[in-house]
Amino acid sequence: MKLFKKISLVVIMLVVAMLVTGCGNVKGSLEEIMEKVYANIPEDQRPMMLTNTEVTEENIEYFLGTKDIEYEEALASESGVGSIAHSVVLVRTKKNANIEAIKDKIEKNVDPRKWVCVGVEKDDIIVENEGDLIILIMVEDEATREKLEDAFDNLK
Repeated sequence: MKLFKKISLVVIMLVVAMLVTGCGNVKGSLEEIMEKVYANIPEDQRPMMLTNTEVTEENIEYFLGTKDIEYEEALASESGVGSIAHSVVLVRTKKNANIEAIKDKIEKNVDPRKWVCVGVEKDDIIVENEGDLIILIMVEDEATREKLEDAFDNLK
């Protein structure tokens, strides 16, 4: 009976360890994930000339406000028209990165007025994560912002 309890305890610990380390990581390329985030927004309700841009060392401060984060890859989705306050950025962090610290840096440093003559309120900036994937949403339109956030929250 003692052996059974020990084996059961080990199995439970292994299952919990797998759940803690393996859950929440969103699979797929950032382009595929971005498509899912926008899936509930019809084409005619999206910003004009919406394009995806790879986030690099040269443009990371523009998109995220800081270079001082550990990440594997990142992708930004913005309007090609500079007077539309719309930016969605996906960031896949490095393994074992401090995700809460990264989210905090982004939220504190991103420029909500980076566009020509428009911007968003600081309170309307959304920085969330699902496992190792962080999303930054800076969108002027509240309904669109909520749809993007809901879609990200429902990624599997």
